Amino acid sequence: MVSIIRYVRNIRRTGIKQWWHQMQYIGDAKAGTHVGTDQFGNRYFENLNPEDELPGRHRWVDFAQHFNNATQVPAEWHSWLSHIRQLPPSEDKVMQNMSPPWKAPWTENLTGTRGAYRPYNTVVPKIRAWQPKVASRGESNP
Repeated sequence: MVSIIRYVRNIRRTGIKQWWHQMQYIGDAKAGTHVGTDQFGNRYFENLNPEDELPGRHRWVDFAQHFNNATQVPAEWHSWLSHIRQLPPSEDKVMQNMSPPWKAPWTENLTGTRGAYRPYNTVVPKIRAWQPKVASRGESNP
């Protein structure tokens, strides 16, 4: 009964359009405070009201693209979502000053997609298919 009340309360807070979007992408009706947006357009939310959210599920991401893939979350935001850091990167002074010059730009993991890296194979196959040798009729093989 408590989850139904929470569910209806969150529908009222977010509206029908946002509720439909959430049901399609995260499978739950959530309402919370917008904490920040990363460079890819992913939006991050938090709800600290213990009546509204289950423990450990009070931080979430609304992906900018239509498919949910954990590799679309940059490391800074992943540490906040996983409760490694208390403050989001948009408010954390340590995270804002932590940009080493050697850090490569973030790229999405493309494993399992058409963009995945596939090396060129130069190895000779270990198993060779049997090729039958056909002899003409009337000829004998010595």
